[in-house]
Amino acid sequence: MLTNEAYKPINCDDYDSLELACQKQWSLMLELKNGEQLKVKAQDMITRKNVEYLVVELAGEVRELRLDHIASFSHPELGTVIVSESD
Repeated sequence: MLTNEAYKPINCDDYDSLELACQKQWSLMLELKNGEQLKVKAQDMITRKNVEYLVVELAGEVRELRLDHIASFSHPELGTVIVSESD
């Protein structure tokens, strides 16, 4: 996915669930909109140039994933969350 595309904020409830996952350092299963599936450890949420990112640990490396590139995420405490755009 292009990183210069316009950012589309995600739904506040989905954002709050990701924020909780970061606070608890949960392992999440993510599916990106490009079909890639990742098992990650949620670490932080950051905003840079009006774009929101989920900071994760993946295979020992830290990565930043644009929130609008995440199709869904799951954790036993949350179930599976299909990410939607903000209204």
